[in-house]
Amino acid sequence: MKQCLRLIVIFSLAAWGLFAETPDERGKRVVDAALQAMGGDAFLHMQDRVEAGRAYSFFRQELTGLSLAKIYTRYLAPSPGDVSQRERQAFGKGEYDAVLFNENGAWELTFRGARPLPDERLQTYRDSALRNIFYILLERLKEPGMSFYSQGSDLWLNQPVDIVDITDSDNRAVTVYFNQTTKLPIRQSFKRRNPEFKDFDEEVTVFSKYRDVGGGVMWPFDIRRDRNGEKTYEIFSDTVEINKDLTDNLFTLPVNLKLLPKQK
Repeated sequence: MKQCLRLIVIFSLAAWGLFAETPDERGKRVVDAALQAMGGDAFLHMQDRVEAGRAYSFFRQELTGLSLAKIYTRYLAPSPGDVSQRERQAFGKGEYDAVLFNENGAWELTFRGARPLPDERLQTYRDSALRNIFYILLERLKEPGMSFYSQGSDLWLNQPVDIVDITDSDNRAVTVYFNQTTKLPIRQSFKRRNPEFKDFDEEVTVFSKYRDVGGGVMWPFDIRRDRNGEKTYEIFSDTVEINKDLTDNLFTLPVNLKLLPKQK
């Protein structure tokens, strides 16, 4: 009888401890658990990544493009408030068409040359990167001014989730759903002002089909993006590889490539 009472007291104290958490403490705990689920120290030491598969683009729910895609990403030393990564999105079997993002700008690469992307598209890319949950886990957790606020638990597509608002020192926010069982992020959303209509677009990304891509590092093989409830992009990866020692030539403009006028 005494043993039963002792167990009841222990469980009651444990439950009280959870309920005594502030929303900020619970939010940080959920995010820390997600980092461990993603691979912990192995995830934090991911230097680069190569995702290869099929990419689809949509407009008003209609398919507008599909291609073989290969996305090369390399991470740089963290710099608070800046995007510390380089990315090359290559399309087609020969990868002759590509889009390049680095710390100096962004370009569309074709056989004609390199055409700088509009400033708005570059800004959208950088804003999206800074709000991406994987980039936050890898590069931004220790950044000054980051806050993690728990909205509590809920059900999303029949999955029990913990919901956390993550906000940086510039009030840039993203809401992330973490699966309560796997601890992995399965959905994120944020609002961004539409420069044409002066209202806000809701940007949602859904992550699924996680696999171990090496050393215990987990990565989603299906990533879907929606805007205002309509699907805009989806990639189904066939392979994802990490720490491939990607070289600078992938992320810089060739010296002999013709530079074209900027897109309008």
